[in-house]
Amino acid sequence: MATVHRRTFTVRAARWSATHPWRAIIGWVVFVALCFAAGSMIGTHSATSADFRVGEAGKMEQIADDGGLNPVAVENVLITSNRGPLDRTAADAAAAQVTDRMRVLPEVATVAPPQAAPDGTAVMVKVTMKGDQRDASLHVEPLLAQTAEVQKANPALRVEETGKGSTGKGLNDQRGSDLALSEAITLPVTLVILLLVFGSVLVAGVPVLLAITSIAGATGLYGVVSHIFPDAGVGAQVILMMGMAVGVDYALFYLKREREEREASGGRITAERAIELAAATSGRAVVMSGFAVIASTACLFFADDVIFSSLAAGTVIVILVAMVSSLTVLPAVLAKLGTRVDRRLRWRRKRDRAGEQHRLWTALLRPAMRRPGLTLLLSVGGMLLLSLPALGMKLGVPGDDTYSRSIPSLQVADRVNQAFPSERATNSIAVHSGTATHEQIQSSLAGLASSVRDNPLFAGNDNPNIAVSADGKTGTLYLGTPYNVSSPQATAALHQLRGQFVPAAFAGLPGAQYAVSGDVAQNEDYVRHQDEQLPWVLGFVLLVSFLMTLVAFRSIVIAFIGTVLTMLSATAAFGLLVLVFQGHWAENLLGFESVGFIGSRVPLFLVVILFGLSMDYQIFVVSRIREAVLAGVPTRQAVSRGIVGSASVVTSAAVVMVSVFVSFVLLHLLELKQTGFALATGVLLDAVVVRILILPSLLALLGRASWWPSRATRAAREPQRPVDPHPQVRMDQPSR
Repeated sequence: MATVHRRTFTVRAARWSATHPWRAIIGWVVFVALCFAAGSMIGTHSATSADFRVGEAGKMEQIADDGGLNPVAVENVLITSNRGPLDRTAADAAAAQVTDRMRVLPEVATVAPPQAAPDGTAVMVKVTMKGDQRDASLHVEPLLAQTAEVQKANPALRVEETGKGSTGKGLNDQRGSDLALSEAITLPVTLVILLLVFGSVLVAGVPVLLAITSIAGATGLYGVVSHIFPDAGVGAQVILMMGMAVGVDYALFYLKREREEREASGGRITAERAIELAAATSGRAVVMSGFAVIASTACLFFADDVIFSSLAAGTVIVILVAMVSSLTVLPAVLAKLGTRVDRRLRWRRKRDRAGEQHRLWTALLRPAMRRPGLTLLLSVGGMLLLSLPALGMKLGVPGDDTYSRSIPSLQVADRVNQAFPSERATNSIAVHSGTATHEQIQSSLAGLASSVRDNPLFAGNDNPNIAVSADGKTGTLYLGTPYNVSSPQATAALHQLRGQFVPAAFAGLPGAQYAVSGDVAQNEDYVRHQDEQLPWVLGFVLLVSFLMTLVAFRSIVIAFIGTVLTMLSATAAFGLLVLVFQGHWAENLLGFESVGFIGSRVPLFLVVILFGLSMDYQIFVVSRIREAVLAGVPTRQAVSRGIVGSASVVTSAAVVMVSVFVSFVLLHLLELKQTGFALATGVLLDAVVVRILILPSLLALLGRASWWPSRATRAAREPQRPVDPHPQVRMDQPSR
């Protein structure tokens, strides 16, 4: 039985909550309501274009912004024929209607003259919106409404719209429907899993209810924190994903331990006493694992990237709230439920009496206990084989040409690219000179456009888009490329611009500052930035993982083992990720179209989250083993007792997490698919292969050396007679 340390924070919090249940429950409801209300009143602060600037592309955007020429959001209204050749007279009339309607909208800055496609199949009107590009999706609805009105007036034509705003709105709408789908899948699946674990509908609902309230509170707090770390549009997804996964897990660990304490006592201890015992063990583990995940996730702030800062803020907040809920309101709920916590459905009572779970986990653990060396060799070898494909990982940034074509504006974008090839990818160039004149800036940009006119990589730029600032010191030029953003030709065009044409064009400008941005440049610079930051973040994560485990168990060996095993499960997940998503064989199975690379943001986020979740399981499992060692049980028998005692709850928690992450595999956005798949496989491998085969094999081979240099475990005496590795502990007896 666990010894209750009366002065520990977890025990004091649990005792107060259990003895004042209504105060704790009402307090929690008020806390969640206040958090949600604060977030709603203050509002979420979204990241601006300036927050996303990276590398030379970011430098270009800064030069243009300083000169009042910051990039704008452009909506393209495409006019084509519904059937047969295009009637140019009707198309020109429709274009005039578009121009007249758009020009009077307050959201519109300028409307360019209509332009005809080189092959005569389409007419396009470019509409430039006011404000920041990142906000275009919030203000594009009036433009879409006017395009729809022109379509109604011209049924023989097809009048449709695409651009930064309409595509962004389509992606936001799709993301919202995806989140609703994820919730619709996750909640019932989680309830079913918990019902199988506890055999009680009432008890199964408790972790889910706590997770939902934790998500609500975290969402409100995230809105407040977004004024420090701007929201990059990923906060809601990560809060939902991590809130359900970790929130249910923490409540599950705590609730399962409280029930175990009551069962081991034969019902002779009070609910309050069982809650205190659970607080001293699982409650302490929740705190350690929660802070371990928080510390690991906080390493994302070192990535110097607004998206990762947003991911880190959302994850840290929801884990902190979930941890607080498990330590405060959960004991109150358990106290109010009382003996009803022990009630099970008939089929579950029979199963528990038969000891099926005990026999199952003992059988699964038998290879590691009887032949630890061979089990270790085979299991590690299998994980390394799964890791091999990760060596061929290619990183890229998903863009318009990789998003789901179920979004109407992206279908229109495909038709625009076909009719106007130079619209497929845009390179934007900015130059600033403090001593140059308006004419010099204009002439140098025109010369640059002329130098690439005959280059096939820059076809379709007969009327280059040149702009010069009011003071004549800054200018911008936009050059189209007739190739998709992710194509090698578009990359070659960017490299020629940066390495050859741009430096030559501005060589005569005194003190010129210049840079190249655009779709291709932003993607390439972002991947390079992530490559530079990844070693630093990975180093911090490894150090944090080692130190947190060292603090938890006072053992250098356990800390080293935990860090290495976490790396092993993470690399195996990366290997499977590459095997599935860089190839084409799984496209129909998982509903995606391979782009031949992994999203550049995925590996860094996965490393941090998988390390945090792996430490989560490491702390819960090793804590149970350490309890037995401190009670004087030989290490090998303590390993068996600890893992068998925690295997069902750890595996159940892993299944809950996997079900949450798998729901993201069903979504449209490729990066979310990749993230959900890798997290699901990583957690599954860690909970099954690492915790049932590799970890016990290692600890069995090392024996008491596993705990070096912990004084507490070294001081624990070996018993003089054999110890039953799975004793039925009587809770009414004094603890050791």
